[in-house]
Amino acid sequence: MRLSPDTYPILAGACTHAKFEAGRCIVTQGEEGKDFFIISLGEAEVVITSAEGQQQKVATLKRGDYFGENALLRSEPRSATIKAMQDVETLKISQDKFMELGLHEQIQFAQRARKRVGAGQAGELVVKEPSPKTPAERKLMEATLRNNEAINTMRKLDATCIRQIIDISWKEEVEAGKEIIKEGDLTADYFYICQSGKFEVYMTQKGKPKLMQTVASGGSFGELALLYQAPRAATVKAKETSSVWVIDRKNFKDILMKVSDERIKSYVKYLDMVEILSSLLAEEKLKMARALSEMHYGENEVIIKQGDVGMSFYILYEGEVSITVDGTQKTRLEASEERGLVQFFGERALLNNEPRAATVTVCSKSAKVLVLDRHAFNLLLGPLEDIIKNKDRQMKPVAPPAGGRQWASLSYKTKILKDDLQRVGLLGAGGFGAVELWEHKDTGITYAMKSISKGWLVKTGMRQSIIAEKNIMSMTKSDFIIKLHETYNSDQFIYFLMEPALGGELFSIYHKKGLYGSEEHARFYCGGVILAFEHLHTRHVIYRDLKPENLLLCEKGHLKLTDMGLAKFVIGRTYTTCGTPEYFAPEIIASTGHTCAVDWWTLGVLLFELLTGSAPFEAATPFQIYAKVKRGINTVKFPAKLSADSVDLIKAICQKEPADRLPMRANGMNALKQHAWYKDFDWQTFAMLGLEAPYVPQVKSKKDLRNFSVDPDDLPQFVKYTDDGSGWDKDFATSE
Repeated sequence: MRLSPDTYPILAGACTHAKFEAGRCIVTQGEEGKDFFIISLGEAEVVITSAEGQQQKVATLKRGDYFGENALLRSEPRSATIKAMQDVETLKISQDKFMELGLHEQIQFAQRARKRVGAGQAGELVVKEPSPKTPAERKLMEATLRNNEAINTMRKLDATCIRQIIDISWKEEVEAGKEIIKEGDLTADYFYICQSGKFEVYMTQKGKPKLMQTVASGGSFGELALLYQAPRAATVKAKETSSVWVIDRKNFKDILMKVSDERIKSYVKYLDMVEILSSLLAEEKLKMARALSEMHYGENEVIIKQGDVGMSFYILYEGEVSITVDGTQKTRLEASEERGLVQFFGERALLNNEPRAATVTVCSKSAKVLVLDRHAFNLLLGPLEDIIKNKDRQMKPVAPPAGGRQWASLSYKTKILKDDLQRVGLLGAGGFGAVELWEHKDTGITYAMKSISKGWLVKTGMRQSIIAEKNIMSMTKSDFIIKLHETYNSDQFIYFLMEPALGGELFSIYHKKGLYGSEEHARFYCGGVILAFEHLHTRHVIYRDLKPENLLLCEKGHLKLTDMGLAKFVIGRTYTTCGTPEYFAPEIIASTGHTCAVDWWTLGVLLFELLTGSAPFEAATPFQIYAKVKRGINTVKFPAKLSADSVDLIKAICQKEPADRLPMRANGMNALKQHAWYKDFDWQTFAMLGLEAPYVPQVKSKKDLRNFSVDPDDLPQFVKYTDDGSGWDKDFATSE
């Protein structure tokens, strides 16, 4: 967070002097913090105590260093103990004084937008032929892979995976002084194992490179590149002539996905047993198998109810169910994955809407089923009735609904020309471009215009993502999602003309207004996210980037989900690692494929953050975050002030197994909406924007920009675009 320079004299005048003798604790880990400190003389050490009671010194603070800045905005436990190593003098300001001066209203906050990782590919991925390896070389590589904590945080590698990874690697010689990795480089596609020689790892600190470590034979670096594309965090330079083994991200992830492929093949065998699907081609069954969703049920839960309209087909692969008609049990079906025994029911729902002929109830402690609804089947393969009639057909590629227009009941509207708009001011900025407020010259209606640099899209390999963003925004029409009105196209930029939300970003609002911990506010805003996700998931869209920065408020205080840059139309699973690390679900980290269940995980993380002020798995580095995620929500310490119902809901949503997350279980969305934390919440009135918002932002006019501030560091870099003639941008309108 940062204050503008004109507030510095006010802040300085409010500070008081505080002295601490050598050996005295200035703040203690775990105690509630209410003061911010700047060291004016002396040195102090930062010590963190682990859950096991082990103490570790992590830093030394000197003159000019500061700590406790979060205490200016909210009371939360100190994350470390800071002890005076010698007599220390500080400047101190309390939370109460900071608020009294209104300085919390003038803070600009650094966002996590730049920490977001996407699905792009910076430049062409070069994959070389595998190099031959001696037994000694294979042994060194195997030991390195087994001992690499970061890689094993992503996924525990078995002997088969390790052998396959070694098989696909190739050897490269690196001259002394050569930078094999450069800090900030967008081309980050490879992981390296040092066979011989030495490498030095540097990170920029206070504008200068600082040596962090030396990597010798048997060491490795660049692990994060195996998970996703993100700018390199450090520079790695060969200290002497060295040799490395290179492993690329694509082959690495393909190896991890083979486990999933084996599971898909078993699903195909299940489908082979279903008579009504006998007309499907082998490729169609494979596609259908990939689209199956896993659901878990508990004892006495009803999977199908007699008389209900049938929409879904089920494969029972674990557990036992009772089949009853008019209250009388007709039979019981048992399934076992270990024995390869499966049962299926409801298959006629893939053909028509006829009422269910029986009730299916779980009679074992639990049951696991695979599910596919008729709408997903039709989008994937077309109507089953047509497939049965037409045996000479060919496979058709699956694609999102064209423009999504059958989803959104849009009325005819007048085209909004870019030339009829005039700029009002800047709302926000990021790596790809800027978001500005524009006004229609004739009507006075204002819009948010996002401009995206074509050069930047090409450089980062995000062309397909921007096309997907346009298509997805076109197929949504919800009061809880920012609407797209038009797109424009110029020689250097693509433009999205959108609905404005002038109440501001939830991220900044929570900090400035001190809303962390308020259940009333969290319930209202999470309710908006729930309805936005419900709208998207009905359309087979996974959002994948929930966080307070992507939530806006309109002038009446109602929530709007924005930024569809990582959203994806998916039937079944997708494997791209993307999102914001603090919000990653376990299956994202493990690269085992994910469904819309990842969005519900992020909702649990959001709720925790709104109630506590920090994400539950927050840590200093990505791999420390991922290690916490893998340990699970039950290892997270919940503040005592949280209500039992809120804790229960967070844990019910943040289950490690996607199928065990509350909205993915029996009753789905209703189970979430009817949870005790939402007791007496009027969902129907809320959906119609009839509930009064707990916070109504100040918005004096359609052109009021007061709720937005832009960090100069976020202003976009211009990357010149040269048309390659591929026509990738042809579906965006021209700006003339």
